[in-house]
Amino acid sequence: MKTRLKDLREDHDLSQQALGNAIGIPQRTYSYYENGQRMVPPEVLSKLADFYHTSVDYLLLRTDCKDPYPTR
Repeated sequence: MKTRLKDLREDHDLSQQALGNAIGIPQRTYSYYENGQRMVPPEVLSKLADFYHTSVDYLLLRTDCKDPYPTR
């Protein structure tokens, strides 16, 4: 997952600080997630999926399909 998080962030030309600000977490905390030093809690996974317009399964490497699931 850590590679996917870093790749998505870099594909969007964002710093860790900018992404942390966008989803409401400190840069250092995001760095731990991106480097695999801490597990990403479900609420942060949801925020990341919403921010990147993808699915949590994509972030967790359960699929290679970037498309988000349909909303209810």
